[in-house]
Amino acid sequence: MIYLRDSSYTTAFALFDALWEAGITACFVTVGSDHPSIIEAIIKGKRERPETWPRFITCPSEITAISMTDGYARVSGRPPAVIVHVDVGTQALGQGLHNASVGRAPVFIFAGMCPYTEAGEKIGSRTEYMHWLQEAPDQKATARQYCRYTGEIRSGLNAKQTVARALQFASSAPKGPVYVTSARETLAEIIEKPYSLDQEYWKPIGPGALPTEGVEERPLVITGYSGRDKRCPDHLVALADLIPGLRVHDTGGSDLCFPFSHPASQGFRLSTDNCTQNADMILLLECDVPWIPSKNPPAHNTRIYHLDIDPLNQQIPVSFFPAHGRWRADCYTALNQLVSYITKSPFGKALQHVSYQERKTTLVEAPKERLDEIATRCRLDDEESLDASNIGYLLKRTLPESTVFVIEAVTYAHWIGCGATGIGWSNGAALGVKMALDDAVPTTGRPQPSFVCQVVGDGSFMCAAPSSSLWVASKYNIPVLTIVLNNGGFNAPRKSTQIVYPEGLNKGATGDEMNISFEPSPNYAALAEAASGSSASRGGIQIEGQWMLGVQVNAVGSLKTELGKASKRILEAGKGMLIEALIP
Repeated sequence: MIYLRDSSYTTAFALFDALWEAGITACFVTVGSDHPSIIEAIIKGKRERPETWPRFITCPSEITAISMTDGYARVSGRPPAVIVHVDVGTQALGQGLHNASVGRAPVFIFAGMCPYTEAGEKIGSRTEYMHWLQEAPDQKATARQYCRYTGEIRSGLNAKQTVARALQFASSAPKGPVYVTSARETLAEIIEKPYSLDQEYWKPIGPGALPTEGVEERPLVITGYSGRDKRCPDHLVALADLIPGLRVHDTGGSDLCFPFSHPASQGFRLSTDNCTQNADMILLLECDVPWIPSKNPPAHNTRIYHLDIDPLNQQIPVSFFPAHGRWRADCYTALNQLVSYITKSPFGKALQHVSYQERKTTLVEAPKERLDEIATRCRLDDEESLDASNIGYLLKRTLPESTVFVIEAVTYAHWIGCGATGIGWSNGAALGVKMALDDAVPTTGRPQPSFVCQVVGDGSFMCAAPSSSLWVASKYNIPVLTIVLNNGGFNAPRKSTQIVYPEGLNKGATGDEMNISFEPSPNYAALAEAASGSSASRGGIQIEGQWMLGVQVNAVGSLKTELGKASKRILEAGKGMLIEALIP
């Protein structure tokens, strides 16, 4: 432990100092009355050591803050920080906390607590009306079931240790959110002997390896989260190339896990693909829901093996997917072992047998048929109305090849997905992804700023304070292209109801009868301009130079025209754009 000298070094300052020492460079904040010492510390750091102090992003809504943090973490692999306000700010994290937990995104959350003294006994004692109303009996319990760790800083003397321990949990697989609190009096405490931790003693748990007896050799891999480690897709491709006939199915847990262009790819579906039913062996690789037991379970004689950093799904109470063997292992390490084993073992020679080569031939032909069928769905004449097929086709063909898609809807592209079910995630996540990619430019030598495209349904867009995310994008100059797929409401509940009651009252019911209609529809293009501080369009004429451009399109031709403007606007002008696609 290294001691420092500073007569105004408070616990609040130590909190941010600890984050910086641990490599955390971005904090997304929604401050409140529990944060006087927090605010003083932020100002002090900005003025005295701006080059060695985290960057602070003001977020009007907590759901924006945690979604941006989530997106940033998925790209950088490091846990950024979220600062929220007592119990109500914690509750306002809402579905974002679920998304970070289920999606395995490392996030450090700090929330203040009500003062524990009320008559001025200490600096930070209660001074306002709400300090009696915001004291929850167990504030940490609000977040505990979604977090890898919950803790409280009770003294400035071990504040940094509490932060470091929380970050160990956040960064150890399975990664996820952690939650730390502290009261106003504690945050205001002066630390007489400021100190610094040796970060070598506070590293996350290292990756686990696969036992040699766990290596198998069968034809189907089902994955969901492996793409979070950017090295894994290449290793999974190497495995597929080694074993002719091996198929890979992506259940869409998070980032792209396997290239859809590879012959082994079975595409992406939310665990409903029939490939599970004709496999004689299945390897589950970082996957929570490999199939739906009532729809497409594997045959009873199928051999099933599970490699995962959390093979028992500890955060999921009901999870009965069978497996003949389970191993807690780091995905990249396990794939590396598998490729090495097959290359060096006699099995590698056996794979050259004609029976395997015949499988390879069959595998190459199947994707071509699937792609040809997909191509027939695309109606591309300029006057054609919009749907998921032609929108996806135009996005892929028009936008830069390096585009990173942040997806809360259906399309065909390289993408980062939520991996959880709290809708509205992409509003903030797309901004966090953009920040993390641009922050990586100096170390990766990226030739130009990244192009990030958010694709989101209107229901999801509405569910997570879109005006807050749009304002943050404008204030901090985080330009992304947003595609809002406006089909007039929530269609997912209709499909869910049809599955359970195929001949029920829902059949033929209107959207208003089912309470899923958004008619009259908001004007999302106008909302984007208003929320970002841009001048409102007058008579359909866009104002010259405004930061946000919002447009509505209702046909292939108009979408093609607007997409053609996107690269120049976002990459060259550094300004935001939202395209509202009206889908009948």
